[in-house]
Amino acid sequence: MPANPGAWLTVTARNRAIDRIRRERTLAIKTRQLEALGATVNEPEPEPDTDTVIDDERLELIFTCCHPALALEGQVALTLRALGGLSTEEIARAFLVTEETMKRRLTRAKTKIKQAGIPFQIPDAHLLPDRLDAVLAVVYLIYNEGYSGRVDLAAEAIRLCRLLAQLMPDEPEVHGLLALMLIHHARRHARFAGRELVLLEDQDRSLWDAQEIATGRRTLDRAIALRGRGPYVLQAAIASLQSANPIDWSQVAALYGQLAHTTGSPVVELNRAVALAQAGHTEDALVLVDRLRDELGDYQYLHSTRAELLRRLGRAEEARAAFERALALARSEPERRFLERRISELK
Repeated sequence: MPANPGAWLTVTARNRAIDRIRRERTLAIKTRQLEALGATVNEPEPEPDTDTVIDDERLELIFTCCHPALALEGQVALTLRALGGLSTEEIARAFLVTEETMKRRLTRAKTKIKQAGIPFQIPDAHLLPDRLDAVLAVVYLIYNEGYSGRVDLAAEAIRLCRLLAQLMPDEPEVHGLLALMLIHHARRHARFAGRELVLLEDQDRSLWDAQEIATGRRTLDRAIALRGRGPYVLQAAIASLQSANPIDWSQVAALYGQLAHTTGSPVVELNRAVALAQAGHTEDALVLVDRLRDELGDYQYLHSTRAELLRRLGRAEEARAAFERALALARSEPERRFLERRISELK
């Protein structure tokens, strides 16, 4: 992995340009020699095709960085750091670990690249599927960072996923991820009222992009037609249900149950708890959230979810403490203001 990928690209491009100039000069010399011998010169033979099948520099580099010799988390973290525009702190937050832990993971990945002599080169087309899981994870984490307010990153993630869908049209998880991001992105203008965060149930649906939701659903249909049942397809199906009116929260909770079984993720279980509460099973949801406290003790959304459940059950003092814990962990200003408002509303 070069220390500066941008500089590496510049040097590589320059070297390719020099090689091309040399080939053209050699061709001109040989052509003159053939003419001098009275030979008839036809069209020159085509140059070998050195272009990659990936018609986008950033996507090309993501595939290059996601080398299967590294652990999946190492591939994703290193690529996000080098190309995704995310800081070590942002990557650590995405992986639910401390910044120091993430620094160590990045260091180990770089050391393995150096010691194993892993080449920094674009993979051949038949090797792309081996790197797809990591590439999808990178694109989704870039989108998630954009979802919290950096719209430029969200739009870039969608653009990259569209290119992936063209490059690998028979991969259902690619279409599933694209559908998921499109449906979420369609609600971006309703997520904030001025500088304030607006929850899903309070959003003005007239601000949703109906055309983008329809495109997302068609993309989801494509993923399902390809027999997709992976985590991104399931998440897209959940997002599609959440864009319906009314929302079938029992069905959403059931899909989160399938997703939790597939991924083993405590964050998915937390989302299932939210869906259970929305379906009217607040006490069951709180039991589930409390079971996750050991695994997600420093996760802001566990505490804000728990606080909301306690508030609904009339346990105001416990809710206040949970909201204050979430506030201490909150990063974005809109989320901090939302939590402060919730605390002030408690009696």
